[in-house]
Amino acid sequence: MHIPFWLTTAALFPILLYQGKRARRNTPRLPEAQGNPGGQYGEEKPTLRILILGESTAAGVGVSTHDQGLASQLALQLHERTGQPIAWYTFGVNGIRLGNLNKELANADLPEADVVLLSMGVNDTTGFTGRAKFRQQLHELRALLAPRYPNSIGLLSVPPMHLFTALPAPLRNIMGWRAKQLDRLFRQLADELPEDFRYWSYPTMTDVEMLAKDGYHPSDKGYRAIAEALADKLEKIAG
Repeated sequence: MHIPFWLTTAALFPILLYQGKRARRNTPRLPEAQGNPGGQYGEEKPTLRILILGESTAAGVGVSTHDQGLASQLALQLHERTGQPIAWYTFGVNGIRLGNLNKELANADLPEADVVLLSMGVNDTTGFTGRAKFRQQLHELRALLAPRYPNSIGLLSVPPMHLFTALPAPLRNIMGWRAKQLDRLFRQLADELPEDFRYWSYPTMTDVEMLAKDGYHPSDKGYRAIAEALADKLEKIAG
């Protein structure tokens, strides 16, 4: 238990509760992206197949169609850089926490993939999922996916919520503090169990044009920027 965090949260609870309700009421709730959740750039058999799983970022919230989202943009980046055919697929649910995502994935019809990336942490941050429970659920996810996807799972860094313009202070600060704790857990797992997990970070989006109109999710420009950063890490695999 992270005692300083919980003591601070308890002391500020009335303010946090008020600000949370107000932010939820005033922040536009954007829909998930529409269209085909998978595709391919280039002809012939793909040399690399990318699968992204997770919450709103995987669901493409902030853009209209999935081909503007992270999985598609990452595949496009790699295709343009390597000239190789790259396939992509995304499976995301807006607002979901990791425990419920595991339940969804248990019955999901997912395609074959060479690279699996997980975009999670924001909803478990706002939902105050305990770190021990979150860690356990990550292990459950790994066990669930391991028979079909033996390569280690890429854990995308938890967004720095203390920079989210849609949240007022001190709520923004508390959420940012919690997000850093879960992100640190990602790093620890990648260090301890590299055969099971890898950690992939990407630069913080500071340009307002990289955010959707809710000030919370990436815009099409934001998804492209994240894809460019991740492509730098994956280009060697694709090549």
